[in-house]
Amino acid sequence: MNLGNAIRMCRVRRDLTQAELARRANMSVSYLSLIERDKRDVSVSTLRELAAGLEVPTGILFFLAADSNELSGIDDDLAAKLAQTALAFLNDPPNTPTLV
Repeated sequence: MNLGNAIRMCRVRRDLTQAELARRANMSVSYLSLIERDKRDVSVSTLRELAAGLEVPTGILFFLAADSNELSGIDDDLAAKLAQTALAFLNDPPNTPTLV
């Protein structure tokens, strides 16, 4: 599982700088940078803050962070559809109501 990569991908797709996401998530830019580079583990509460700052459900972060071994029990077609849905969600304009 690579949560840092998923957070970075969502941040970039949302067109946010590290400084802006760090401000939204009430953390320092240096800490966010460490998280994105998988140099720090993320607590559930920190993950919720990041998800809120990104305006995405935490479940999407977990799905995007999953590696292929973790998805091995899911049908390939279903996994592809879930990935398309998650990425389409990130293309939606932020500031719309989401479940976090």
